[in-house]
Amino acid sequence: MRRKNKDRKKVLFIASLGGHLTQLLQLKPLFSAYDYHIVTEKSVITKELSKQYKLSFLMYGARNYPFRYIFKFSYNVIMSLYYFLREKPDVVVTTGAHTAVPMCYIAKLFGKKVIFIESFAKTTTPTISGKLVYPIADLFIVQWETMKKHYPKAVYGGSIY
Repeated sequence: MRRKNKDRKKVLFIASLGGHLTQLLQLKPLFSAYDYHIVTEKSVITKELSKQYKLSFLMYGARNYPFRYIFKFSYNVIMSLYYFLREKPDVVVTTGAHTAVPMCYIAKLFGKKVIFIESFAKTTTPTISGKLVYPIADLFIVQWETMKKHYPKAVYGGSIY
């Protein structure tokens, strides 16, 4: 896919379904400033959102069925690599969760910037995805000051709601 405007950065936004995607969509004012693409899990809701946004889909995979989750997660890692190579982003921005972690590592592997926004719902304990991405994030944003004790290098950004 060729860039429409070489001066505009290509930003890939990625989030799991539910609250993570809701938070990511709060960043909508940024979409027009960049050549953007969103990756999320496929559902009835996200299929409807594809009428408004440039979206690609990963397979929904809740961790409550560990055996099935391994296969779905593996598939999503492969699809994440495919979407990354197809979109060629300069930056990956995510609000988590598990769906986003492989994309962050893929971006780092290719020397791209990673921005992680820790969940608004987490006020005192870190998320698993946050702990996994924190060491490689170029910018790690927390929405609560109390989270700086878990992520000392994080930037307090306040609520995105």
